[in-house]
Parts: sequence; C-alpha cells; structure tokens
Amino acid sequence: MEIDESATAKDSTTGKYTTKQLLKFLIPSLIGVLLFLVPISVNDTVTIGLGVMADGLQAAIGPYIPAFMTAVLWVSALGSIIIRFVPEKLYKDNIFILAIFDVGTFWITLRVIGAIFAAMTLWSIGPEVIWSELTGVVVLYDLVPVLMVWFLFASLFMPLLLEFGLMDFIGAMVRKVMNPLFQLPGRSSVDAMASWMGSGTVGVLLTTQQYEQGYYTKKEASIIATNFSIASIAFSLVIARFLSIDDMFVQFYATVVVCGIVAAIVIPRIPPLSGKKTTYHGPVGRQIQEDVPEGWSTFRWGVDRAIKKADQVKGAGEVVKKGLFHVADIWLGLIPLVMALGTVALIIAEFTPIFTFLSYPFIPILNLLQLPEAEAAAPAMIVGFADMFLPAVIGSGIEAEITRFVIGVMALTQLIYMSEIGVLLIKSNIPINLFELFIIFLQRTAVTLPLAALIAHLFFF
Repeated sequence: MEIDESATAKDSTTGKYTTKQLLKFLIPSLIGVLLFLVPISVNDTVTIGLGVMADGLQAAIGPYIPAFMTAVLWVSALGSIIIRFVPEKLYKDNIFILAIFDVGTFWITLRVIGAIFAAMTLWSIGPEVIWSELTGVVVLYDLVPVLMVWFLFASLFMPLLLEFGLMDFIGAMVRKVMNPLFQLPGRSSVDAMASWMGSGTVGVLLTTQQYEQGYYTKKEASIIATNFSIASIAFSLVIARFLSIDDMFVQFYATVVVCGIVAAIVIPRIPPLSGKKTTYHGPVGRQIQEDVPEGWSTFRWGVDRAIKKADQVKGAGEVVKKGLFHVADIWLGLIPLVMALGTVALIIAEFTPIFTFLSYPFIPILNLLQLPEAEAAAPAMIVGFADMFLPAVIGSGIEAEITRFVIGVMALTQLIYMSEIGVLLIKSNIPINLFELFIIFLQRTAVTLPLAALIAHLFFF
C-alpha cells in the first residue's frame, strides 16, 4: 500500500510509504495517546491510563516507597561523591556514569542534603522542623511516592509520544493556532495535553526532552514549561474537594482553563520570557520542521513528517534502554533535589514569617477585588511558590466560598512552585533561573487573580 503525493517537498520527500511504515507510526502513537492523553474515569476520579498504572503500583508498594527512595537518594549522594575520587579515564566512555553521577559541587551538595533529610524523616531523628508532618513527611511520604511512580511509567512510555512521529504529526496540524496565540510550535500542544490529563511534572519532563533533542528554542521551552505545565484534572479535583468547592467543579475548572489560557497569551510577551534567545540547544541544534511546503496539504505533510520520525527508531530495545535511562536520571538526579529544596521551601513556609510578610501587599488588592476575609486569604496568594497544595491548606479555613474559589484557581494557575515544577526546571537544561521563576510566578498571579475574581463575581457568586 502506498500514499502518493504529486508535489515534491524541498527536502526531497516523496510522499510514498509502505503499510509497515504507516503502522510503525500509528500503533505506538495510538498507544501513547491512550496512555497519556485520553481521560478515563476510575472510582469517580478523572485520570489517564498512565495514572491508573501509577496509582496501582503506589497502592501495592506504597508503605515501602519512602524507605526505598531514601536508599536511592543515598546511592545518588554517595555515587556522586565517590566518582570525584575515581580516575576519569575509568569512566569517561560510560555515558550513564557521566550523566547520572558526574555532576558539579552544587548538585552534589543538594543530593547529600536530600539524602540526609530523607533519612532524618524516615527515622524521625534530628531537628523536628526537618521531619515534621508539615515539612519532611509531606515531601518523603506524600510527594516523593507520587513522583517515583509517575516518572517511572512516564519515562518508560514517553518514547511512544516522542519517537514514533506523533509530536511531528500534531505539530503540523495545529501550528497555525499555537504560533500566533502562544508563539509556540504546534507540537507543544501535546505537552499541554499531557499536563492537563496527567501531571504537570510529566509535561515538564516532556518539554525538557523535546528541548534537549532540538525541537524547541530556548524561548519556546521556557514558555511551555512555565505556562503549560498545568496541574492535572485529577489533582484539580483534589484541590476543589479540599476547599469544599467540589460541588461546582465544572465552573471551577472552566475558570482555571480560561485564566491559564489568558496567562499563556500574556506572559510570553513580557520579560523575562520575551527576552529569551530563539536559538536551539547547543549540542543538538534545530531539528524541527513544521512549515508545510507549497503544494502539500497540512494532513499529508504531518503524516510524512511522522513516518520519517518513526523510521529513525531502530528497534524496541533502543526505546526501552532510553526509557530506563530517564528513570534512573529522575530517581537519582531529580528526586534528591525535590527532597532537599522541597523540604527547605516548606520549612520557610510553615515556620518562618517570610511568606506572611510578602503577602501584605495582597490585602488591599483582595479588598479592592471585593473578596471577603482578605487578611486571612493574602498568604495563600504567595505561599504557592513553595508548594501548590499550601494555598489550599490556608484557604480551607476561610468561610467565604468565593474567596476559597479564587484561592483554588490561583493555586492551579500560578503554576511555578518550588517543591516540584521549580526543581524540575532548575535541574533541566532549559535556561531559566530561580529569580526568573519567582518573577514569572508574580506575573501569573497579577494576570490571573483579577480575572479569577471577575469571573467568580460575574458568573458564579
């Protein structure tokens, strides 16, 4: 079977492909869509196929995960230290060791701190401020298990989205929408869908891998990671239930989507994102091609790009090996940083007045927006920078439903929180630093807060 195309593309594409080539694109891509992008309802909770597997594994081995990951964190820390004393000639050709353990002093320090925090939390030893139920326990027993199982399956199955042409096909199909609205290539829509249906961290992981493979510029990767890694529908429902507004979840999530879209249109057009370079990741260079050549239909061009991408896959072993490498990189490289920085962020939020002081300017703003209990709600506007769940914790004690509604929207649309997304971005090669993340957090707050309050007043309260 062949699909003919009369016109010839500039890169000598023929437009002819065999049934085997089509199936090599279609079958893995379809499986990837079913796992990552198709919402399903399980026990009254909206999730995705990947989430079912992750939740199932976590339910099966949940009690053992904190101890297991503490051991993993110590392997990461000790391995990074030991490699400093091993002659480079013994491992210079080992890509795994170079990528996982041969890191700078700063990252080694954070790995050691993460391992120590995990051990202190596991055995409840040392200063209680580190291992209390408000700090270390939240990270090691609540956050780390979720990240461990989600990243395990996400890393193993993400090649189904990346390697077999799905991104290339969708990129060609929706580029005319994504580019003028968000200044992004069409393939970035998959990152957003993976976040909305699955997990914001999965979206960041997907974006990071695409950037490192040369499909996004520095600017595009920064925009996607800070504007489209929205929390999943499932987690949004958790926030809504915690704030006792789940009876109006449809209105709540619709507001989140509207605010998120508006922020994604505005924020990339102002500094610091507007000033990011439009060059590609140095070692790789540009790999993307979404412009449709003259004489080609958008659909046929998308299929052609997809099949050519799928043809580059040599075998299943290569895909599995790449997936396992990403699992190791996440477990040994990222999760130690989550343990270290996440615990520190929660200590600052729970045991110091820093976020309270920072929240004072929001009191008159909340009063101006006619939101009741402004003084009690103000800390929720800023504490989300430490962790996404903290605004809900603060907001749960507020009586005014409209104020709880707005706090919930803000918790999901501010998007930059250090316990998870922030650590992911700092660890990645995407060129964005801690100060820029805080500025973007404030910008997203400035854009979405008045909009959320306006929508709440006009339509729901």
